[in-house]
Amino acid sequence: MTVDRDVGLFPLGTVLFPGGRLALRIFEPRYLALVRDCARAGEPFGVLLIARGAEAGVPAEPHAVGTLARIVDFTTLPDGLLGIQCVGGERFRLRRRWIRDDGLALGDIDRLPPDPTLEVPAEHGLLATLLRRAAEQAEDLLPGARDPDFDDAAWVAWRLAEILPIEPTERQRLLETDDPRDRLALLAGWLPRFQR
Repeated sequence: MTVDRDVGLFPLGTVLFPGGRLALRIFEPRYLALVRDCARAGEPFGVLLIARGAEAGVPAEPHAVGTLARIVDFTTLPDGLLGIQCVGGERFRLRRRWIRDDGLALGDIDRLPPDPTLEVPAEHGLLATLLRRAAEQAEDLLPGARDPDFDDAAWVAWRLAEILPIEPTERQRLLETDDPRDRLALLAGWLPRFQR
């Protein structure tokens, strides 16, 4: 397994999934430097759910599994701050982390293997059907989803995890789960909560 070294880390109160979209307002100097460095080098940064702490101020303690984020667009927001749009790439596991003098967290990471291409199992076909119907009823529900694949277990699990009102810790559990079929099983188990 190859180790990526000195990867900039961005702990957040949300989970980014592979293929997902993330909009960020950048205002802290450490994150302005991170965005500048990533844009110049064409490199991603790591997004990790915060385990303890807050997004701003003192560096937060993150979970160990996150997603690499590639910047795909920049904008100046109405309040004058920098806005960036990112797309989730590979999942990774944090090996070690340290804090630079400017407060930016850096880490050595192992990229996790990509999801295998697996069909949605018959017992979880309802999940794919629900996602398809929701997307048909609300055109902007999956705005970042290119080439929708309602037959692919990983794609369906990631997109459902983005739109269902589940807790950040549940999203993290899904991110840490390696088998797409296991992710679908977890989502199926949580689904009764959302039925009227």
